[in-house]
Amino acid sequence: MSPVIKVIIPAFNEADSIGKVIHDIPDSVSEVIVVSNGSTDTTEEVASEAGATVLQEGRKGYGYACLKGMDYVASESPHPDIIVFLDGDYSDYPEQLDEVVAPILEDDIDMVIGARVKEMREAGSMTLPQIFGNWLATFLMRLFFGSKFTDLGPFRAIKYEKLLALNMEDKTYGWTVEMQLKALKRKYTCVEVPVKYRNRIGVSKVSGTVKGAIFAGIKILGWIFKYSFKR
Repeated sequence: MSPVIKVIIPAFNEADSIGKVIHDIPDSVSEVIVVSNGSTDTTEEVASEAGATVLQEGRKGYGYACLKGMDYVASESPHPDIIVFLDGDYSDYPEQLDEVVAPILEDDIDMVIGARVKEMREAGSMTLPQIFGNWLATFLMRLFFGSKFTDLGPFRAIKYEKLLALNMEDKTYGWTVEMQLKALKRKYTCVEVPVKYRNRIGVSKVSGTVKGAIFAGIKILGWIFKYSFKR
């Protein structure tokens, strides 16, 4: 029997990109769930026309949108085997999804991070604050927890039951690092798969603003130091 894979895509005003994202997701996925995070454009209409299940989450925040998607999945039966998180701005390459989930299916790995390696990134696709913040966060995770993560990339796959056991709670910018820290604490098996990365369509709501970059950095470092003192 084929594994049931569902994709959760948080989206805030991604009308120009969301249809492309959905179109490029492989047929191995049984359901694409787009969570409109207070969109004021036609994101919801475009996503629905492209075949996605569309949810609404009026509270702004990446984590809020992801949690909304998880609540929806929990209400359905049967539950999926794997959840994939993917951004709605077309910076990731959705057609690589089968590569990202392969370690789970072939090697029984618990969680896979799509690592945006330098050689596979389009020029300008990650800002200098993003690159530095990513390096600092993963360096501290190696220092405090002995992790091998090199990226906090949003394109990731995780076994559904393992995801539920993490009791995810971050509502905004700390979602990705919270997941990785909790996976380390629970001693999940984790690997990275190199993925391509391109310039997003539209302006980033986080790295594209000074406020967003600062708050994201504070949230990410906050999670790391919180868990370093818990040990």
